[in-house]
Order: sequence, then structure tokens, then C-alpha cells
Amino acid sequence: MDIRITPSFLSGKVEVPASKSCAHRALICASLAHGTSVISGVNMSKDIEATINAMTALGAHFKVDGSMLTVTGIESCPQKAEIDCCESGSTLRFVIPVAAALGVESTFAGKGRLPQRPIDIFKRELSKNGVRFISSEMPYVISGKLIGGRYEIEGDISSQFVTGLIFALPLLEENSEIVLTSHLESRPYVDITIDILRRYGISINENKNGFLIKGGQRYTPHDEKIEGDFSQAAFFYVANALGADIDLRNLNENSVQGDRKILEILGHVCHDGHIGSFRADCSDIPDLVPILTVLGAFGSGESVIYNAKRLKIKESNRLETSAALVNSLGGNAEITDDGLIIHPTGKMHGGEVNSFGDHRIVMAAAVAAAAVDGDVTIRGAEAAEKSYPDFFKDYIQLGGKVNVINLE
Repeated sequence: MDIRITPSFLSGKVEVPASKSCAHRALICASLAHGTSVISGVNMSKDIEATINAMTALGAHFKVDGSMLTVTGIESCPQKAEIDCCESGSTLRFVIPVAAALGVESTFAGKGRLPQRPIDIFKRELSKNGVRFISSEMPYVISGKLIGGRYEIEGDISSQFVTGLIFALPLLEENSEIVLTSHLESRPYVDITIDILRRYGISINENKNGFLIKGGQRYTPHDEKIEGDFSQAAFFYVANALGADIDLRNLNENSVQGDRKILEILGHVCHDGHIGSFRADCSDIPDLVPILTVLGAFGSGESVIYNAKRLKIKESNRLETSAALVNSLGGNAEITDDGLIIHPTGKMHGGEVNSFGDHRIVMAAAVAAAAVDGDVTIRGAEAAEKSYPDFFKDYIQLGGKVNVINLE
């Protein structure tokens, strides 16, 4: 679907969607608990549906009533499972170790860029601890049962590998240790995991080298409401910096979400309606890079995004696609080895943006489109449905002027 956005003043209230990161984790924990949990406030998206379908394939049961899900944990596992992760890297990397810990021979399929996203760490470490990878390329097929032990994990590729193991290792009889062989980037996402596991009765201990996980633990049922997602809120916060007047609801001011960092960045950059420049270390906040690139494009000075090399293996190469977004609208973003330099140009104009099938590029482009001088066409705008299906509904409700020009 291609759309054309005419610049407009955005104002009103937005109920920020539930945190996708929190929802993934809560749904997996509830699936592993012995009993029934009620999880409310869930915003269904393609990624969340992928996790629900994955845990259903492993034996959990879900009853969906709008944004409330009743989850009955796994009582008995199938011998085999077919798991379609769609385009969700979280689903793939979280569920592979879980399926292995449950001893279920599982096939993992996916589409888009997911088959290119690396899982070499799991191939190496799980193979040392009782699991066999029957196929080396997607669809991945694993067999065997995971055993406890020592797992050496690089921390600078993706925190999702650590989270996946933290879900799985408490289920094993033996104690385990995760040893980080490099700095753990995106650390706040692991903090979210540990915080949510605690609510479901699982204890994770940290030491100077990584994490110690006691075996023989049991997940216990828990009812909760998923808090709002600062990753999604960031788009509207930046829209406010560009002149909108949006009141954001459903956010937890004490959240451990790393993307709360957007408030700190904006606090330093924006003063009395003026946008200055910034330097942002994005090692822990990779999802903010597209919208930070837009922010920098409207700034009065040179802005720098660094420690973002891992963005090359997201839904798109987000260093390239974030730069292409602002450059197509009159900005000047230069790609570096590990980030971007955004040079001021004084004025942003209309143009055409390719989404490259990336939901965050679509939403960042829509925010920019409200504030530029001229209409903006976004190709492949349906990609927003991956994480925020109601984004354009909310955008229009705020006064955004959106016209569909191609439904294909």
C-alpha cells in the first residue's frame, strides 16, 4: 500500500500501544507457567501473533478477547512442532531455546529478512548442550533436549540470544551459566526479561561475567496489564518536538524500557521550540535510530548516531534506510561504519520515501511528513502493521492527512 501525506498540525490524545517487548516476554512466561494467566492491554500485531502461534505449537492455549488474553500454560508437549516466526526475530531467538529445553523437535520458518538474521550463536552453543541442528539454513530444524551447563555468548550481536536462554535454562534440571564474551549491548532488553520473569516466579542471578541460572525452577501464573511501548511513543514525542501537541497516555514513568531514553535526548536537544544537535550512543536503543535520524534532520547543528552497527541486520539495513528517508526529503544523512552523521540543511521538503518493508521507517517517515514543506509519498506503508497496526488510524485521528494512492 502506497500513501500520500499532506503536512498538517497533529494534536490530541494517543493511547500508546502496549510494549511489544513486554508482551512477547509475558506471553512466553505465561505459556511456560503451570496454570492460567490473564494478560491484558495487548496490542495484536504480526510479531505478537507469531509468538502466540509459536507457543501454541508447543502446547500452550490462548483465548483472545480483544486486548485481553487468557493463557493456559503447557501441560504436555507435542513430539514435533511447526513454528512460523513470520518476520519476528524476537519470536525466532526466544523460542528456539525454549523448544530445545522442552525437548520438542521443531521446525522454524520465516520470511522477509528473517532467514538472513544470524543465529550462529545458538547453532554453536546449543549444539554443545544436547541439541542438534538438522538444517543449517531456514527453515531450521532442531532435535534433542537441552541440558544445563556453560553457555558462552557474544553480547554485541543481539541481546535476544541472552533472553532466549534466560527463558529456557530455568526449565532444566541442572544449573547453568551464561558467560558474556563481549559487552552486552541492548542491555535494557535483558533487564525487561529479568523483570518479567521475576513476576512469574523465576529468579536470575547476575555475576561479573554474565548470569547464573538455577535449574529446576517453575514458572507460576501471573495476571498483568502490559505497559505502553516507549519505542512507539518515541515517534509521537519527536512529532511534538517538530511542532505537534500530542498527549501520550498508557506509559509507565518507572519503566525499565531502554527507549525511555528518548525523553532524555529530547530534553537536551529541544529548548523553547528550537531543535539543536545531539550525539546518541544507540548501542542500547537501536529501535530509536530511524526517528532520531528524522529529529536530527530538523536540527540546527550536526547530529551523530553511533554504536549502531547491528542495525544493518534488522528488518532493513536501518542505517541505509534511515539515511535514505531523510535524504529523500531534503536532509543530509551520511552513513558511517557504525552509525550516521546528520548535517543540517535548513529546510525539509516533500518527496518519496521507500519503506523497504520496515515498520519503523514507515512511522518515522509519517512523522517527518507532517512537518515538511510539501506532500510525502510513502511506498509500502503497510509495513507499519508489523508492530503498530493502528498507527495510521491514530495518526489520522490526530489530524494527519493521509490518502491511499495504491492498495497493491
